[in-house]
Amino acid sequence: MELTPRKKKILAATVELYIVSGEPVGSKVLCENLDIRVSSATVRNEMSDLGGMGLLNQPHTSAGRVPSERGWRVYLDSLMTPEPVSAQERRFIDSLLLPSAYDPQKLLDGVSRLLTGMTHMTAITTTPSGNNAAVSGVQFVQTSRRTAMLILMTTLGTMHTRVFHCDFDLSPDVLRVFFRVFNDQLTGRPVRRITPAYLQTLGAGMGEAMLLMSSALRALQEAAREAMGSDVRVDGQMNLLFCSEFTQQSLRRLMRYLDRPQEVYALLQRAGTRVLLGSESGVPALRDTGLAIAHYTVRGRDAGAIAVLGPMRMNYPRLLGLLDYAARSVSRMLTELMDLQ
Repeated sequence: MELTPRKKKILAATVELYIVSGEPVGSKVLCENLDIRVSSATVRNEMSDLGGMGLLNQPHTSAGRVPSERGWRVYLDSLMTPEPVSAQERRFIDSLLLPSAYDPQKLLDGVSRLLTGMTHMTAITTTPSGNNAAVSGVQFVQTSRRTAMLILMTTLGTMHTRVFHCDFDLSPDVLRVFFRVFNDQLTGRPVRRITPAYLQTLGAGMGEAMLLMSSALRALQEAAREAMGSDVRVDGQMNLLFCSEFTQQSLRRLMRYLDRPQEVYALLQRAGTRVLLGSESGVPALRDTGLAIAHYTVRGRDAGAIAVLGPMRMNYPRLLGLLDYAARSVSRMLTELMDLQ
């Protein structure tokens, strides 16, 4: 059966009315909201055809219709009109994010809180992984007579710190030597290549200076290992408790899944920028959900993900506009931060 222009209008109107009300949509209400002249009987016939095509479901015999997972997919792919973020909302978003633009972790924490507050759903963010990053610089800050902090900075704008202890008194002159040696050897080197074998080779090339820098090299190894990972932040899980679409059993499955950050991270990285509906994720715990994902970049390279998770019934035109603007804002701020380093 062909999805005619009239069927498309009826499907789109059904989805949009269902987004607003959360109730099955009947032919009478649909007739009142269509921008075409058509009788209630015709609408009922068209809705019946859409049901036969697997695009609408009828929860009860006497009830109206709701979109199926396939109906949501057709709506998202070909019928939805995205809702741009207003100028007022852009100013509001920027005012909340700009104070944290100097720190990638705080910036992404701010994005999570922002999206949770604006969507009343669950927000998920991933921090940049050092897998595709290089060292942009190494700094040293003295913290006491014999201790200092090593700061490893990457081309993704992340900073990873480790405090190390020396068996001798540190001085500004000694730390300047550390700074020169580490930056000469490491700047521009991929973080993934800062391995124990590489550090052994680097230390061997230092000769007797290795005795002075051994603790700093160990701190570097720990900072590089941390930089290779990616944190997953989940905010607003409590919002899911107020979604009538979820049963207690489905909520338990969902909460257990969100407590497994490595699996969440793998899904966000695999999915790219898109909306995953129910079974499309391949994750049983997400079969009743919608997951909208946008990726942010640093200097044009994919750096991480920003996502919103909720029931399949979400206001996608507005949600995707918010996600797109948030991802572009994070990309811009992190790239500007890197340009300052």
